[in-house]
Amino acid sequence: MMDLVEKGFEFEQRKISLKTTNERIIASKEVKSLILGINEIYKKTRNPDLMDLMKRLTVIKKKAEKRLLMTVRV
Repeated sequence: MMDLVEKGFEFEQRKISLKTTNERIIASKEVKSLILGINEIYKKTRNPDLMDLMKRLTVIKKKAEKRLLMTVRV
């Protein structure tokens, strides 16, 4: 349970380059699974810190997906 939260904090602190399409896809999938897992914990605990973490991870996910969509459209 807390392992997921720790992974979320670690992912957030990691410097992600998102230079290649493959890196963007992997980052998007990884952060999506982290958000979904943390959401399950949040449903049980209603801890506002978990909600804040999910929001910050969502920003990272949107950034990766936005750059991924720009690559696909070109």
